[in-house]
Amino acid sequence: MAAAPMSQEALLEHQSMHPDQLFVLDVRTPQEYAEGHVPGAINVPQDQLASRLAEVPRDKDVVIYCRSGRRSALAADVLAANGYSRLSHLEGDMNAWVEKGRPIAKP
Repeated sequence: MAAAPMSQEALLEHQSMHPDQLFVLDVRTPQEYAEGHVPGAINVPQDQLASRLAEVPRDKDVVIYCRSGRRSALAADVLAANGYSRLSHLEGDMNAWVEKGRPIAKP
């Protein structure tokens, strides 16, 4: 996989200390995103990512997640192929985030 794992704890800490250096990318469907997402995450569905690369900043650490991990891996490959190198994958994705009772944002 093109992205290094990032623990949920590390993401929360990073968001609280350096929010301007982080871009959290939710690659699930708009419907899944609307049902609840990681606070601060931006939704670009995995199947649209290649045509919407301009929405993903190149000067920040990009943390990718989906529901269970499959789409995250595909998204990381697309980003890596397009020159993104500061990629992380949220460990456990949304399933584990919900299981651990982490904060959920809704539009």
